[in-house]
Amino acid sequence: MDISIFGLGYVGAVITACFARNGHTIIGVDTDETKVSLINSGKSPIIEEGLEALISQGVASGKVRAICDGREAVLATQMSMICVGTPSRSTGDLDLAYVQRVSEQIGEALREKQGYHLVVARSTMLPGSVEGTIIPALERASGKQCGRDFGVAINPEFLRESTAIHDFDHPPKTVIGARSEEDAGMVASLYNDLPAPMIKTSIRTAEMVKYTDNVFHALKITFANEIGSLSKQLGVDGREVMEIFCQDRKLNLSPAYLRPGFAYGGSCLPKDLRAIARLAQTQDVAMPVISSIATSNDVQIRRALQRIVSSGCRRVGVLGFAFKGGTDDLRESPMITVIEALLGKGFDLKLYDPCVSLARLIGANRRYIEQHIPHISRLMVETADEIVGHSEVVLVGNQNEEFLGILSRLTADQWVLDMTPATPVRGLSARYEHIAS
Repeated sequence: MDISIFGLGYVGAVITACFARNGHTIIGVDTDETKVSLINSGKSPIIEEGLEALISQGVASGKVRAICDGREAVLATQMSMICVGTPSRSTGDLDLAYVQRVSEQIGEALREKQGYHLVVARSTMLPGSVEGTIIPALERASGKQCGRDFGVAINPEFLRESTAIHDFDHPPKTVIGARSEEDAGMVASLYNDLPAPMIKTSIRTAEMVKYTDNVFHALKITFANEIGSLSKQLGVDGREVMEIFCQDRKLNLSPAYLRPGFAYGGSCLPKDLRAIARLAQTQDVAMPVISSIATSNDVQIRRALQRIVSSGCRRVGVLGFAFKGGTDDLRESPMITVIEALLGKGFDLKLYDPCVSLARLIGANRRYIEQHIPHISRLMVETADEIVGHSEVVLVGNQNEEFLGILSRLTADQWVLDMTPATPVRGLSARYEHIAS
């Protein structure tokens, strides 16, 4: 394929060399004449192991050349990739000025180009940037329509400095956001031989995935540093602690707990989080990330509560109120917090959980009920039929196979709010909403 790459900085230079090595013909575009001159002389504009050799090979074979004229590059290629920087403004907002300028430049060239052209964003941008900045700029400058005269896609990069070529060849995943299967397929054809999952999704989802990756990487670094700081203060080797922690690939380093849903609860996580945050406080060790986890959890509970209150529904049915499906443990269940708040606001509630029977509750579970919502026996029902007949809104508080059958019996004038991390339910007559989508 003939590809023009706008921006010959870190990402642009690496993918120029790698695509050319794979047989594509690349025209690099940059306003910096020094970068253009370096590329054309077979040299790399950045320090990256193995990159200069690939650029030199590409130039020698005629697969790579660099120019300052964006018009020429667009007219000579089938696809343009936007790889310019997206720096921060002083406010923390993303500065899309370079993206805007390049999009207009590509659009002006498209005005006189015959045939379909695909514009692919590789710059890191917040969700809505392609639809709010790139597409309008292209349409204004070209006088053409996206989806008819040209296509737009986003293909976020997952390259690490110092290992970029290896990362290009061995990505964790290839993500393509596009409006049409044809556009996505055109981008996907560039990566046919790569040993990685090929994920085609919406443009906004692809934009968000890149940020989610980077934020999680920052979170992991900060989490490890906070654990290390407290460990050192306590005379413990934090490196050994984290090495042992990372050996757990079932829960710690895995997809476990990484599915959006409702707040955490139960007899362990809230108690242990409070204990270690308090310990850090007594040791004068600042742990702002770990200390903020409980605050964020409370925000999630308030967010769900506000969604219920704002619905205008007063008759509420709850399916599952133990902190986790398959258990009768009610201690610090976030659903209990929601139930308590709704009771205080005068809502008419009925609760059903096949794993919870007041008569069977003993010990800490029973004490928790008696202290927090002593009226629970009046709210609990024995059959799902009472939930179906009573409720304007049904809250799904934990996962149980029985609940799917119950939800299928609801009617179009009833509403379901699913607070579990399960995959959203499809095909219901009732109006369905997952708390995370």
